[in-house]
Amino acid sequence: MKHSRLKVATRLLWVPLLVANFATNLATRIHAELRLAAPFTDHMVLQQAEEIPVWGWDVPETAITVTLGNRLTSTRAAADGKWRVRFPQRTPGKPLSLTVRGSSEIVLTDILIGEVWLCSGQSNMEWTVRNSNSAEAEIASGHHPEIRHLKILHTPAAIPQESVATTGWQRSSPATVGNFSAVGYYFARNLQDQLGVPIGLIGSNWGGTRIEPWIPPAGFKEVPALRKIADHLADYPKHKEDGAVNHQSALALYNGMIHPLVPYPIRGAIWYQGESNNGNGMLYHEKMKALIGGWRTVWHKPQLPFYFVQLAPFRYKGDATWLPGIWDAQRHTLTVAHTGMAVTTDIGDVDDIHPTNKQDVGKRLALWALACTYQKEVGSYSGPLYQSIKVEGDHVRVFFDHTDGGLVSRDGKPLNWFTIAGPNQKFVDATATIDGDTVMVHANEVKNPQAVRFGWHQEAEPNLVNEAGLPASPFRSDTW
Repeated sequence: MKHSRLKVATRLLWVPLLVANFATNLATRIHAELRLAAPFTDHMVLQQAEEIPVWGWDVPETAITVTLGNRLTSTRAAADGKWRVRFPQRTPGKPLSLTVRGSSEIVLTDILIGEVWLCSGQSNMEWTVRNSNSAEAEIASGHHPEIRHLKILHTPAAIPQESVATTGWQRSSPATVGNFSAVGYYFARNLQDQLGVPIGLIGSNWGGTRIEPWIPPAGFKEVPALRKIADHLADYPKHKEDGAVNHQSALALYNGMIHPLVPYPIRGAIWYQGESNNGNGMLYHEKMKALIGGWRTVWHKPQLPFYFVQLAPFRYKGDATWLPGIWDAQRHTLTVAHTGMAVTTDIGDVDDIHPTNKQDVGKRLALWALACTYQKEVGSYSGPLYQSIKVEGDHVRVFFDHTDGGLVSRDGKPLNWFTIAGPNQKFVDATATIDGDTVMVHANEVKNPQAVRFGWHQEAEPNLVNEAGLPASPFRSDTW
């Protein structure tokens, strides 16, 4: 896999930010004991229509007063120095300031109320605007001061952390947007066009990472198929040396890069990951359930919207059906409530694991959010999704959901990447034709068809779409 570009870009982009952040944190420790949790910086976006927690640390027993806009509340730092207050929900309006007084004073300015989304996963979520399609033009037109991005720096940890280093919230401008998550930025831009409110993006992502380190313990416990992992985690060393932890260690990314964000209010999460789990097959579906359920548990939001990207075609080494196994696991994850999937088989690059068209990825995720989270009339928001098959003689009729406006071939050519099998379970290339909102599949050599597969190869770029141009997801009707 081609990770070299990401590694170089990541080093170049984040080293100066890390140095600046370290200097700021050092100065804070030298001059004052009072400090705020990682998400609280100038220019932040707070979730509208939800109670707003603010928390941090100070000298134990210190009296704390916190003012947000025109509201003031107070508390006292606990024996361990931690304190937390809550403010009533607010609606978007003029920028606010946040003032915290304890052993010293912290003042944050230019705070907006709007919609906040967590952007997580591996390199395709971390991939920046600067490295994506039409970068020069997109950066030049990047003046969207009400779209803001907070990057969580790469921080694995053996035990749950209270804080984590960040870049601080940054307003979208030609000077900053090049370093934003491209998928996140284009998702936000589409949301803002429709909602007209500030959009905050929390970029907690890391190239090359597997799904497991992002999952909290609660997630593993909630999924029966992963109980053995949960039992193992119960014995996981609680005081492991930090030097023994890397980004693939159990719980490492949840502990270091997600736990410090809780309970900062978020509307939902978008997720782009799976390349590093290629070969997991349907077990990846179980891990997705653990991730989604685990995050919903720690945020105390059982209906937290979770929208994810189905991986793009790529020429991996190894079995060419491993990637379709991940695709099918991702498709099955749609059975989890309040989820959605952006299919990308038509906008990938089989020679590059990092397709540069992130504009359409962000747009397709936004369609799910707009339709299902914000109840906006956006027309089609998903491509055709396999529903069932019906054997009709020596043909098989395939039924789909999300055929909005009908099924078409996006290039005007005969439908491709359909295969069919009989009782011998040997799949052969098939002829497929559109019949209304269904597809009829047939092969002369299969007289007693039993199953259909579609796009069941890692390089498959099928041409079946709905009238809106959104592609059909790969699938298999069998469980062989």
